[in-house]
Amino acid sequence: MTSRTYPSADASPATKSPNTHLNLDVWPKASSPLAQDPETEARIEAILSRMSAEQKVGQILQADIASITPEEVHKYHIGSVLNGGNSSPGGKMRAAPSEWLALADAFWEASMQPDGPQIPVMWGTDAVHGHNNLTGATIFPHNINLGATRDANLVERIGSATALEVRATGMDWTFAPTLAVTRDDRWGRSYESYSESPDLVADLGAAMVRGLQGRPNTPTFLDADHVIATAKHFIGDGGTQDGRDQGETIATEEELRDVHAAGYYRAIGEGILSIMASFSSWKGQKMHGHKGFLTHLLKEHWEFDGLVVGDWNGHGQIPGTSTTNCPDALNAGLDMYMAPDSWKGLYTSLLSQLQEGTICQDRLDDAVRRVLRLKVRARLFTQPKPSERQHAGDYHLIGCQRHRDLAAEAARKSAVLLKNANRSLPLSPRQNILVAGKAADDLGILCGGWTLSWQGEGVRKADYPHAETLLQGIKRVAEADGGNVEYAPDGIYQSTPDVAIYVFGEKPYAEFRGDLTTLDFKPGNRTDLQAIRRLKEAGIPVITIFLSGRPLWVNPELNKSDAFIAAFLPGSQSGAIADLLFRQENATADLDFTGMLPFSWPEHADQYLLNQGDTDYQPLFPYGFRLSLQDTCTLGQLHENSLATEPDHGTIFDHGAPQGSWEILLTDPSGHATWKGRSLVSPAAEIHAQPADLGQQENAIRVGWARTNTATLTFLHPPLDMTREANADFYLKLVLANLPDDINGTQMSVISGSGRIRMGDLLCMYRQEETDLTLTITIPLKKFASAGADLTSVKGIEFWNPGSGQIVISHIGISTL
Repeated sequence: MTSRTYPSADASPATKSPNTHLNLDVWPKASSPLAQDPETEARIEAILSRMSAEQKVGQILQADIASITPEEVHKYHIGSVLNGGNSSPGGKMRAAPSEWLALADAFWEASMQPDGPQIPVMWGTDAVHGHNNLTGATIFPHNINLGATRDANLVERIGSATALEVRATGMDWTFAPTLAVTRDDRWGRSYESYSESPDLVADLGAAMVRGLQGRPNTPTFLDADHVIATAKHFIGDGGTQDGRDQGETIATEEELRDVHAAGYYRAIGEGILSIMASFSSWKGQKMHGHKGFLTHLLKEHWEFDGLVVGDWNGHGQIPGTSTTNCPDALNAGLDMYMAPDSWKGLYTSLLSQLQEGTICQDRLDDAVRRVLRLKVRARLFTQPKPSERQHAGDYHLIGCQRHRDLAAEAARKSAVLLKNANRSLPLSPRQNILVAGKAADDLGILCGGWTLSWQGEGVRKADYPHAETLLQGIKRVAEADGGNVEYAPDGIYQSTPDVAIYVFGEKPYAEFRGDLTTLDFKPGNRTDLQAIRRLKEAGIPVITIFLSGRPLWVNPELNKSDAFIAAFLPGSQSGAIADLLFRQENATADLDFTGMLPFSWPEHADQYLLNQGDTDYQPLFPYGFRLSLQDTCTLGQLHENSLATEPDHGTIFDHGAPQGSWEILLTDPSGHATWKGRSLVSPAAEIHAQPADLGQQENAIRVGWARTNTATLTFLHPPLDMTREANADFYLKLVLANLPDDINGTQMSVISGSGRIRMGDLLCMYRQEETDLTLTITIPLKKFASAGADLTSVKGIEFWNPGSGQIVISHIGISTL
């Protein structure tokens, strides 16, 4: 490629940047196969020369569809929209494909009004394992599964299938693939990584780019069958300290080069058109404001002439800035701000900063030039409105049989057999088979985060009618050969089975909500282990299937299992794993396990940094471990010494107990008492609490008040920063017994750094859902902030009742709807 020089903001006296120097001499060159076309560049310059400052600033902003209207896209000349993980047309999480396409038309038509520059708007979406925000779509296994397949051809085909389903709803751009190389498996985004191996991440990331965009310099590149891909998150997101999402990357410059940059060399070589900046930092400097990486390395040294896009309000994390006031990111080399709900304030401040000289005109023009180049290369200027493009409205592509078969292939190829004592597998299908564990028939757990919503919560089988859960797959295979299948989620069977298949795993999560402090699976709450143990004590062989977004310490469960399968997050066609479990008498040949561990598996719960090549590398199962059905692995008796742990603050109260560091206090004028799960009265007997049943035994707390305004029930925690949760539209969710007469008058406050903020009567709160048994109240965290609470220092929530009322609480948590 021709050497290019990119504008710098250093000439601006208002720019203040930390030392972002890199030793570029030690970084190899990257090379894109996409040459700049003189005719295209001339067209870009012609458009740029006619644009006003307002139009240019609008083009470098990306707004969330929940925070902008088509009319505003036109008025502010917005360059791009996105649907965040919880955004959908009209706020309808289960909106039909036709509603997505109609909204795509509305935004496009707004951008092409004759009284504006007529630059088509782009729509970006997080299609990270299929078109996963859309009901009925094919939900492919997550990247961790694809890493277990070691099959680049399969990954490329998945990328192509995803692109077609995205095209059917009129969108142009996906924020995939993730090229993170996870170093600490406690990281909540570990399942978005293909592997701990930089080479495997590079191979599969390149394959996904080819599948999504097509092969560069061929007629198929970004044709009607393909979409714009995004390599993310640049750079070092998988190496943050203690596995904390968005934290400080602990690595030398050489480690960044050799480990964390591996996928980007290859992605650029495949013609990637956009790269997303990371939330993380290096040497104290946030990547959204790191000129050394965004400009000097990426644009100058690697000669990347595509678009550098931000992550969700990530620019606002640069010290000294805010989400609505951040020239630093543009000056550092960011080309498009992902400003979901902050775009309007940012628009105003950027215009002012341009006039003041804080932002130089050349840097703004370079960013706009990159936006225009991306749109030209993606053929957006020559396309009609989304509904008139090829494949738009071809809803038969969404969840079609060909894509489901592909997802089933990936689910089978990614299942890793870790133990097969006495060749317990394959099973005869002509048996009485018990399937146990809620996860066997729970699509949310089988698919994981980024499924229908950001966190993957609340997924129903009806959302993906063509899906096949593990339970359905086992029934399909076993019953076809005369077997009998009984399903008992709790493992308590009606008739004695010949064999039990127990399925369990992590609940869905995404990003920082999935960060852990230990690799111990569900410490202190091993209900699945208890069920497995009961089955073993009854003399029943147990085949265990474990669902997780990362390797976890499950030694006790491994000890009690005759066979153990790590299935990770196999997606909507999880039932295909059943084809590996049985000898199928009508099949020409039995399928076999081929999946290989993409991550090292811990022997101890504190083996957080466990990666091949480490000097002290002693995993339970090494990177690349696999068994076939011809192998036998008994493991012997594993130690069961775990560690104390600290669950995150997503759950405050559940299963009849406060979670993590949360504690419950009963307080009156005479002092306070701490609730330990038994009947308790406050010092002056003005408030009392006792365990209660609400659907399950002692899974709730019953609290009653005497006639006083001074007695309180308080859920207390060391100060927590919940600003990110509030920005991401999280809610405080309370599940109460439906006792409206008794609840009447109960008040709630939030305790934070700004003091005690009264929120009002519970029965006058925001959203309520009622059943005969429960009353669920959800309160947006943003309401706490608007009422005056300091969300950077949330310390607790408090309840009181001026009368003699009572409440029964079964759950309090921070979650999406």
